[in-house]
Amino acid sequence: MTKSSKTKTNYTPESPDTVKSDLLEPMDYKYRQKRDIEIEIEQPEFTSVCPMTGLPDFGCIIIRYVPDKKIIELKSLKYYLLQYRNVGIFYEHVVNRILDDLIKILKPKRMEITGEFTARGGITTRAVAAYKAGE
Repeated sequence: MTKSSKTKTNYTPESPDTVKSDLLEPMDYKYRQKRDIEIEIEQPEFTSVCPMTGLPDFGCIIIRYVPDKKIIELKSLKYYLLQYRNVGIFYEHVVNRILDDLIKILKPKRMEITGEFTARGGITTRAVAAYKAGE
């Protein structure tokens, strides 16, 4: 094998188009008239697939947000995130995709998605995407 040849596998990751945001279930935030609340959710066992190599990517997805009228139901979020298990998607794209899907469902005052991915080839990656209503 020469330096310029690429490793080919028989495995083809699923397309990001297979991830369905309609699994996400919003619930009313009943204290919205009284106060803001900051919610932080961690999914420490997030997996997806490198679209270049087909190898698994492992990381922690951290969702921080200040809701307006809606909060996310956690079981639906869990099943939504599990859809990425066989999806070929880059780290930078997955945090933006999750952010876009949650904004569409929740319409929060602000939200930040952080992906902290485990080392591959000695390099760790942390990707952050943020949103603030009105900006």
